[in-house]
Amino acid sequence: MRINFILFTLFITKIITAQNITGIVTDSNEYPLEGVYVYNNNSAKHAHTKANGMFTLEESKAGDSIEVGMLGFHKKVIILTQTDVDAGLTIQLESKTMQLDQVVITRGLNAMHHIAKLDLHTSPVNSSQEVLRKIPGLIIGQHAGGGKAEQLFLRGFDIDHGTDINLSVDGMPVNMVSHAHGQGYSDFHFVIPETIAIIDFGKGPYNAERGDFATAGYAAFITKDRLENSSVNLEIGKFNTLRTLGMFNLMDKSSDQNAYVAFEYIATDGPFESPQNFNRINLMAKYSAFLKGNDKLAITASHLDSRWDASGQIPMREVLNGNITRFGAIDDTEGGTTSRSNLNIEYSRFIDDNTSFKSNVFYSRYGFELYSNFTFFLEDPINGDQIKQKEDRDIFGFNASIKNNFQWNSIETTVTSGIGLRHDIIDDVELSHTLNRKTTLEYLQLGDINQSNLFAYVNADFELGNFTIAPALRLDYFKFMYEDQLTETYSLQAEQKAIVSPKLNFLYHPTQNIQWFLKTGIGFHSNDTRVVVKKEGEKILPRAYGADFGFIYKPAPQLVVNSALWYLFSEQEFVYVGDAGIVEPSGKSQRFGVDLGLRYQLNKWLYADIDATYSHARSIDEIKGEDYIPLAPDFTLAGGFSLNDFKGFSGGLRYRFIDDRPANEDNSIVADGYFVTDFNVNYKFKSITLGLSIENLFDTEWNEAQFATETRLFNEPLPVDEIHFTPGTPFNLKVGIIYTF
Repeated sequence: MRINFILFTLFITKIITAQNITGIVTDSNEYPLEGVYVYNNNSAKHAHTKANGMFTLEESKAGDSIEVGMLGFHKKVIILTQTDVDAGLTIQLESKTMQLDQVVITRGLNAMHHIAKLDLHTSPVNSSQEVLRKIPGLIIGQHAGGGKAEQLFLRGFDIDHGTDINLSVDGMPVNMVSHAHGQGYSDFHFVIPETIAIIDFGKGPYNAERGDFATAGYAAFITKDRLENSSVNLEIGKFNTLRTLGMFNLMDKSSDQNAYVAFEYIATDGPFESPQNFNRINLMAKYSAFLKGNDKLAITASHLDSRWDASGQIPMREVLNGNITRFGAIDDTEGGTTSRSNLNIEYSRFIDDNTSFKSNVFYSRYGFELYSNFTFFLEDPINGDQIKQKEDRDIFGFNASIKNNFQWNSIETTVTSGIGLRHDIIDDVELSHTLNRKTTLEYLQLGDINQSNLFAYVNADFELGNFTIAPALRLDYFKFMYEDQLTETYSLQAEQKAIVSPKLNFLYHPTQNIQWFLKTGIGFHSNDTRVVVKKEGEKILPRAYGADFGFIYKPAPQLVVNSALWYLFSEQEFVYVGDAGIVEPSGKSQRFGVDLGLRYQLNKWLYADIDATYSHARSIDEIKGEDYIPLAPDFTLAGGFSLNDFKGFSGGLRYRFIDDRPANEDNSIVADGYFVTDFNVNYKFKSITLGLSIENLFDTEWNEAQFATETRLFNEPLPVDEIHFTPGTPFNLKVGIIYTF
């Protein structure tokens, strides 16, 4: 009935808009497919299906040849009949194994979206770290074995935990503003990796939809609307590692509505001499439905709860003199707990053939408590320097956009306008000096934060033959409020600030095999509320000015090459140091470099990929030789080989490399680089899949997180400034079994 209703609607629309052909594309279960590429070989006109599977293809007539294709499905070629033109098309695509020859280089700014989808399919993920590594050029480091958010590196940035990359899931922000540990703190662990369907990413400040923190880039993750099958998974490994996963389809296969739940439990002691006692529980439920044939509703609820102990960052001198091993500790009472509960409601509506509306409303309840000791006995030679960072947070917000396609002076034009709001209520944001995670010796910072971000943007795409010009403008307004609980009298400090961020992008798409692009834009990241009120609103929304020039090229069906030359200038700012409760100035900086990516389908079951990045990062205001940016990577490399559906076998060999990099401003202390290789293999027979995975296949000795830190041990008369590190995982073997039904 729903298909008949849609076809009737398409027929009426066709009478009004002559020379356009309309249709709907579904899979073999009649479930609408979004993002299918529809191309007219005669007129060179193209279209993409919407979330309800509908499309409108202009300047089409009987006798034209139409190509319909999407990753993971067999391509169809249709010769239009007059009946097709008059009544519309209903097209069913049959699924197949994703391969590179199915990739079409589209005209959009996010043309790499299809490559990311192929990468995700050819090398499936089973950890949140692996999901983040799907972003080309992004390198991560873990401080606490999966407890804390990862340290991120991208385009010459030590992003810390998220200061210069905008992360979201189904339109819901991941970055935490004015966080107890650091601005932009992005804990991605509430996402069950097997639920991710799409990764949309972009580098640089060029997308008007992405605002705060989108300077080095953004990554938007979209979860699955449905499961093909239900499954249960059990995985065990070294260091008392256990992971269980259950994903259950709650409805029979339907074209109108779907629902599923997912459950994940992880526990491990890690390779450390003091066990991590790490455990994490993730729960997720999602319901999606098509309403009235045109509208779509999705409701997602999830909950994360995690706790861990940690050995912290250890001084290199103590390892070299044999006092501790690489997996030992100076203070093994570090650790923490975190939790996050989310409710996200998405609603989209197709107003007519040329106009669509998209929105989501979200709420998150977040808790965080972390104990660290970075300097040991430097400040307090008796009790030590352990600190506690804690907060309780509520996040409310929404996003809404309208997309309209029309002809303007015979120019194909698409205008997308959007508005949104994010409001954070953060209670008892604490930094305190503690002893053994039990006794609070002194409150260093304690207060309540209210922070609001209201924004609006407009983006236009003008298609001029093979050229697309895309100007955009974004406006952000911030309201910052802080109440210091350590003062004797009530005092609410408040500041407000607005910023305008223009973008201008050019695309040249001479054939389906290549896209050239020139992207320019201004982005920004906000500063911590405690910085804003202390500096009375000065230099608290530092801008980043960027430009990219490059291409995406498919010279052969089995090969895709992408490359970009880029530049980014960052303004001076003041930064709140969450570990010390102080504000430090950060000067102007510039970064430039080159990205190169290759994807090659060796045969129908073997796929290879490689991403290399070179970055040159320097402070502008410092003298030469003292202008290095600590921990900024200059060369990274990541890639591997993936095996898919070869006589029941699948798996892959993955590697990642980061070069030696300066750990301080004059490069007198160096953070060592590393090359680490991981391996996995699976064998499937009937509904059973057996798996084996190995982290650090060659048992490389590597340091995952490294910092130049001044510390003093209990028996030392003077402090020492040197590398402190968290050791990377040694050889770690895990085996697993998956039952699908």
